[in-house]
Amino acid sequence: MRPHRHRAPRGLGVFRLGLSLVVPGPVLRGLLLAVLAMASLLLPDAARAIPRKEKPKIPAVRWDEEHPGCTFSRSDDGHYRYGMWYEDVGITMSVDSQELEKVHRRHEPFFGVLLSVRYRGQGTVDVGVENISLEFVKHFQVVQTSLDPDGFAEKVQNDADELDHQTAREVEKHPEKKEEKEAYVKAFLKDSAELQEFVGKNSLRPTQLGAANPEAHGWVLFSTSSKWIGGWKKQEEFILRVPLDGKIFEFPFKLPPKPGEVMLRKRE
Repeated sequence: MRPHRHRAPRGLGVFRLGLSLVVPGPVLRGLLLAVLAMASLLLPDAARAIPRKEKPKIPAVRWDEEHPGCTFSRSDDGHYRYGMWYEDVGITMSVDSQELEKVHRRHEPFFGVLLSVRYRGQGTVDVGVENISLEFVKHFQVVQTSLDPDGFAEKVQNDADELDHQTAREVEKHPEKKEEKEAYVKAFLKDSAELQEFVGKNSLRPTQLGAANPEAHGWVLFSTSSKWIGGWKKQEEFILRVPLDGKIFEFPFKLPPKPGEVMLRKRE
């Protein structure tokens, strides 16, 4: 006579222990979880929880007109100026009130700010440029790091050379457009040369400040070429971040500072 076989109901997962004991899957899983829970209680704390190593956060010093050491002014040359002193470091950020309008008129679109850094301490402080960043708050909070002045100037020259060569090829195919094309290229090359000269002479460069060299001035440029940066809003919001002396100096600002504000420039 054949021995009677135990059959588990359909739809229930089962595990067979030995040859004759059948335990439903849910029951066995519950037992396993209980065993694991007991084991975790017996383990030392270090084995049960391994702490994550977090990078130390760099302290931020944020500009606020209501805080001591922070200033805001409008100058006759059409610029907004934001100043901040903290301990031995003073930074002034200046931005053209018409910067938004100028960006899209440039052959090489960029956003520029003028920085002045002063140091009155007894030691030294290094001023770097490569980690300065600009956040476009209303454009998905895109953050652009500063453009390398030499690399940017080289790109401007390469683009000018490429346009010159392309125009020459087009003039060969369409001689009737020679005067129009050459006039455009001439203006483009002139603007490119002026931009390269400006970047070369006026960009902020890495330097070390101390008693013998307490100040540094120069322009910092940021690319606006990004699929996330579209047309400008009526009022734009930005955050400029300047790493310096073991801290990050933050300048939140708006263009224009007040909705609909128009700043008149003093005629020279």
